[in-house]
Amino acid sequence: MSEIKDKKQEMAMQTEQSKSMDAKPLVYDTRNLNLWYGDNHALKDINLPIQENEVTAIIGPSGCGKSTYIKVLNRMIELVPSVKTTGEILYRGDNIFDKSYQVEELRKKVGMVFQKPNPFPKSIYENVAYGPKIHGVKNKKELDEIVETSLRGAAIWDEVKDRLHENAYGLSGGQQQRICLARCLAVSPDVILMDEPTSALDPISTLKVEELVQELKEKFSIIIVTHNMQQAARISDKTAFFLSGEVIEFDDTDKIFSTPKDKRTEDYITGRFG
Repeated sequence: MSEIKDKKQEMAMQTEQSKSMDAKPLVYDTRNLNLWYGDNHALKDINLPIQENEVTAIIGPSGCGKSTYIKVLNRMIELVPSVKTTGEILYRGDNIFDKSYQVEELRKKVGMVFQKPNPFPKSIYENVAYGPKIHGVKNKKELDEIVETSLRGAAIWDEVKDRLHENAYGLSGGQQQRICLARCLAVSPDVILMDEPTSALDPISTLKVEELVQELKEKFSIIIVTHNMQQAARISDKTAFFLSGEVIEFDDTDKIFSTPKDKRTEDYITGRFG
């Protein structure tokens, strides 16, 4: 009888969780993920459902595993020596750690924008056309359309349309970051990962990127790591609070910031530590 009772309680908890997270499909479902750098246990039993067409913010103090986690989502973390993982990450229902899973296909669907703008030392046009060319697009007219559409999507077309063949290094930092976002959009990703994308930008450029994120979630699922809690509160639908490699709390952003359930979450967002 006790087993039946336990099962009913478990099902009731799952039902409540599914109600609190509205019924959008999952793009990612992380299950019992653990990660080690050598002997350092960096991520501990991470369980995190990410819904599509939402902005999910990941907050927490330096060294808590935020950037490590999103680099696992497109398996970039495997480029680091001595990394070991256990558990599962399901992307659209398929385990990305499965030996038969094609990492190239994953990275085509899951784009990434890094902390510091990192345009290629090429023209603005070639930066954006690079991905489509790699994936076999050769037609000049088609490339022109992709470049324009991507630059418009990154809200920078009007600023660069007359200088497409100039080196991207000649742009400001905020413009470079939007070029990197356009480069990401050019391969039509499903998910956009952002690792502190505005930390190196001025307030005006930061605002432009935040406005972009709000527009882009209509078409993409976005996961953003940020130290800026005001930013997380402004732009995200869900927020996960990481601490010492664990997910302490994950919920709707307004609940995390107004009525956190865990005292550690409250202490962090009120500035008592971090």
